[in-house]
Amino acid sequence: MFGWKKKLNGLFDFDQFNDLTVQLRPDLSRESLGVGPDFPGVAPNPLLSSDARKRNAELRTGALALGVLVDWREVNSNPRVVLMFDVETAGGRSFRGIADEDLTITELTRLAPGQTLPVRYRLAVMDHYVALARDADPAHVQQLSDEIASRKRA
Repeated sequence: MFGWKKKLNGLFDFDQFNDLTVQLRPDLSRESLGVGPDFPGVAPNPLLSSDARKRNAELRTGALALGVLVDWREVNSNPRVVLMFDVETAGGRSFRGIADEDLTITELTRLAPGQTLPVRYRLAVMDHYVALARDADPAHVQQLSDEIASRKRA
C-alpha cells in the first residue's frame, strides 16, 4: 500500500487523462479556452489535487492585475465556473488568464463579457492561471486601472 501512489504515478498517463477530459468536455480544451500548449489544464476536482490547492494558495497572495472577462464555462452546478480573462498587468504584460472559481448564483447572474475585474496572478510562474481578487483594496484597483489607461494613451 505504501508504494501505491508511486506506482499509480508511474502507470498513470496524464496525457491520456487530458485527452479523455477534452473528449468529455471539449469546451474546456486548451484551444477552446484560448491558451497555449503549456497550460496544464483545468483540474477535475481542485480540492483533491495537491497541485491545484498549492496553486490556489499562491494565487491568493499573487500580484494584482486587471482582467476583462471574455467568457466563462460552467464546470458543475455548485456553480463552479472557469472564467476566461484578457489580463493586463501593472508591468505592461497582456495574457489570457483562466480562473477556476466557485461562485454564488447571484455572482454568476451578474457576469457579463467585457466586465473588468481585479485578478491575481503568479508573477514568477505565468501559467495562465489567475484568481479573482475579492480582497483587493478599491483604491489600489483604481490606481492600477489609471496606470494601465495612461500607458495605453501614451
